[in-house]
Parts: sequence; structure tokens; C-alpha cells
Amino acid sequence: MNPDNKPFISIILPCYNEEVILQGSLDVIINCLESKNDKYQWEIVLIDDGSKDKTGIIADNYEKQSSNIRVIHHPTNLNLGNALKTGFKNAKGDIIVVMDIDLSYSVDHIEKMVDKLIETSSDIVIASPYRPGGKVTDVPFMRRAMSRWVNRLMRIAAQDKYYTYTGMVRAYKKEFIQTVNLKTKDYEINPEILYKAMILRARVVEIPAHLDWTEQNKHKGKRTSSIRMLRGFFSGIMSAFIFRPYIFFLAIGSLLMILSMYELIWLLVDTLKELSTPMALEKSFSTSLALQFRKNPQSFLVGGITFLAAIQFLSLGFLSLQSKRYFEELFHLGTSLKKQNEKSNIQQ
Repeated sequence: MNPDNKPFISIILPCYNEEVILQGSLDVIINCLESKNDKYQWEIVLIDDGSKDKTGIIADNYEKQSSNIRVIHHPTNLNLGNALKTGFKNAKGDIIVVMDIDLSYSVDHIEKMVDKLIETSSDIVIASPYRPGGKVTDVPFMRRAMSRWVNRLMRIAAQDKYYTYTGMVRAYKKEFIQTVNLKTKDYEINPEILYKAMILRARVVEIPAHLDWTEQNKHKGKRTSSIRMLRGFFSGIMSAFIFRPYIFFLAIGSLLMILSMYELIWLLVDTLKELSTPMALEKSFSTSLALQFRKNPQSFLVGGITFLAAIQFLSLGFLSLQSKRYFEELFHLGTSLKKQNEKSNIQQ
């Protein structure tokens, strides 16, 4: 906290080719923050992620006009993940808020997230349009459906249950987010943060949010920075897999085992029926089984292959579970050592 006991918040704004909306959005954000000067100390950290239009020039003009605004330029487009990591690294505030420059989440969410983070002593507060009480307006049907489906899949796979894993609009406690080692370079960074927050037993809170594309739709065709829908969809599926990969292997293995058992049990039943007939008194079990093989070779083939495949998937499931536990232990240990080193450096 700063000497006035007011929370110091850093607003991170990743931007790529946003000249069409940048000035209007910055004016709205600045006006909102200035109206809260009695409540917060604030700064805006704008990351120009290698824009090819006038985004960087517009941002630099704002930086010259206000000491509360800092602009960091990437020499080339390094994607959302790297833009956020740059913002986290350079933020000075005690609380870091990430907003979308198109203001599809209104600026009112800033105060709501910051207040909730302080009130609950949380490490992360998520603005969630899919949480009960949340709302989605004017988002194209296909994009909305795919986003909901991916987030539901992640909710099934993840050990901690939230409603929105892919959303970028969040508030973070600085001392938490700056100690998390993040690797992904693009949209996958948002699920990655939550996954690693779960490993570190961080306190995560969701608040209902309103995702509104009314204004964004007015600029359709004029902006070049829109998220590629299919890429985001498949990256979301992969993120769900990473949360608990063994669930997918065990589920497929269990299904294949059921199918193989269905075939093999019926073969066993038919073999025993053959042995129980009066004409089969002198037949052995192996002879009856061979007879069934001649009658239904496809059943042996399907049952045997699915059984072997089931064993393979179940084995992969147990191995991935063990690997996940090793990774989580090492990540937790590495983060703890990183925190201790940073404290030692500060004391020195």
C-alpha cells in the first residue's frame, strides 16, 4: 500500500492494432480512474504488442500528457501471453487489473474486482459472465456457444470449479502474480494462470460480470486484432486436457474396457453353452472356444484389440497422473524457492 493507505492499482492494457478504438477507450478508462482518485492511487500500463497501425503513436501521446500512463512497446507482435507477462513484470501497483481495450467488460468492473480482492484477501478475482448473475450481450452465437462449451469442459476437467477459465479481465495481487512462472505465449495464458494458481493453493474468487459486444460490433471489419475463433477454441480444449490429462485417458480406457468385456463375456457365455449341450460331453473348454472362434472370428478380433487398447489407455492415465503429481510438487517447490530468493534480495 502507498503512504496514503489507498490501494495502488495498475491497469494492464494489451493492444495490437487498436487505433480505431484506442483513444475512445483510454478516455473512458482515465475518466473512471480519475473519479476514484480519493479511493485509489493508479497507473495505466499499456503494452503496444508490435502494432502496425497508429496504436503506438496514440499511446505515446497519452503518455506525454499524464504521469499515470506508461507505454511499453514490443518491437514485433509477441502475442497476448507475452504482452501480459510484460505488463505483470512492469506493474508498480499492489493490485494488477487486466482489462480488454475494447471495453467489452465495462470500466465498472475495475472497482468491483479490486474491492472484492481486498474484501476477501484473494490472490485472483475473475470477472465471469458465465457465473450465475453474469450476462452476455450481442456476442455472435457461434463464438458464444464455443466459449461456453470450452469453459464447461474446463470446469469438468479442473479440480477447482469456476465458470470462466478463458477470460482475461481479472484482478491480481501483485505479490502473487509476479512469482508465478508463466510459459504460454498466447491466449492459453489465462487458463495457465488458473491452473498454476490451483497448484499453489491460491485463493480465487469469481464475480458476476457483463460481457457486452454492442460497441465492438460497430467496428466489425475495421479492427484487425480480433481473436481467431477456431484457434481459441482448440487452445481451450488443450488447456482443459492439461488441467487433468489422466481423466481423458482413464475415461477412454474405461469405455474401451467395457466394450471389450461385452464382446469377451458373450464369447464366454456362448462357449459355456456349447459345453452344456448333450452333444458336447466329450468336448473340452479349449475345443469349444476354438469352435466359437471359427464361428465368430470378428468377435475375438474386436474384443482382443479393444481390450489391449483399453489397457494402454488406462496405463497412460495412471502414468499421466503420476507425472502430474511430480510436476505440481516441483512447481510448488520452485515457486517457494523463488519467493525466498526474492525476499533475500530485498533484505540485502
